[in-house]
Amino acid sequence: MSKIQELLLGKTDQIDYEKIVKNYPWIIKKEQNCILSPDSDGLLCGLFMSAYLNWRIKGFYDGKVMLLDKDVSAKDCVFLDMEVFRKDIKSVGHHMVQFNKRKKPANWDNYKNCIQPNNLRDYDGYNNFRLKYPLATIHFLIGILGSKIKFKIPETAIRALFFTDGTFNVLFKYPENVLNWLNYLRANEESSPLKNVFENEKYSVFSLMKEMDEFFRKRDEISVVKERGDRLRISEADGSPANIEKHDESYKINLEAKERIEKFIKILSGLTGWQYNQNSWTWENFKLYKFTKGDFTGKNIRLNNKTFEEFLLEKPLTWAMTNGQNIEYTIEAPDKLF
Repeated sequence: MSKIQELLLGKTDQIDYEKIVKNYPWIIKKEQNCILSPDSDGLLCGLFMSAYLNWRIKGFYDGKVMLLDKDVSAKDCVFLDMEVFRKDIKSVGHHMVQFNKRKKPANWDNYKNCIQPNNLRDYDGYNNFRLKYPLATIHFLIGILGSKIKFKIPETAIRALFFTDGTFNVLFKYPENVLNWLNYLRANEESSPLKNVFENEKYSVFSLMKEMDEFFRKRDEISVVKERGDRLRISEADGSPANIEKHDESYKINLEAKERIEKFIKILSGLTGWQYNQNSWTWENFKLYKFTKGDFTGKNIRLNNKTFEEFLLEKPLTWAMTNGQNIEYTIEAPDKLF
């Protein structure tokens, strides 16, 4: 028996969508404000929630820079595709954030308004890193919303849903873990909209390869130097803002970057059937926040129970374990949300 099979032995639990909706009723509430990660997963989440619940996209956050409608508070938004370590902020993410469940920090309830699949299963980096959630936030959201609203995912959407976060690579690289998580998400049930995505009988491996090749070509047509067509770049490697212009007392996405990412959103919209409503997306009138991003490896910090507890004393805003020995994180400095 392989190591991954040993780790998965007895892992037959399934998600309780009713409990999630009961504990986090805001996840199915209409006309909410949200902040997105500016990549394909975040954009799909925004498009999806806007289409079915009329959510309004009020900002973007990439770990170094945040753009937020100057007339809106972060407390009045849901952060999609990221976990915010603040009690009074709502968020939905899928990254590994817990280090050791046997040494749970005293302030772990800072995630009480965060919906997170790894946390729902009490998975941590120390004991369960190889079992971490292998899909994207959009798949998780589809499962949750699909438990309350009837809708069908068209076959054309599979291209976009397999592209995001490299899902198409993960399916064949970690099949045991993916299958276990699909069972957890109850994706095999007839009532689940995920069934048509992951148990679609139309696609052979060859036909799926052709579909993905076509998607990549469309993405590449809108890509430019240093600007992949499937993401909105709002910061440089050094943390300085990118594609952002000051306009009077506020900031906006510059026209070229806006038009480019709108083209990608419209590609996603055409494949999924989730309508792109321009009035629901904010591209200007932003307040700009600059934060500090770091990682344990870059600071020569060895990840263990002690250093993780010390790390939380710095009050990080967001973070993710990128492997069993490293955490990438964001600290509210020089700016603060409140």
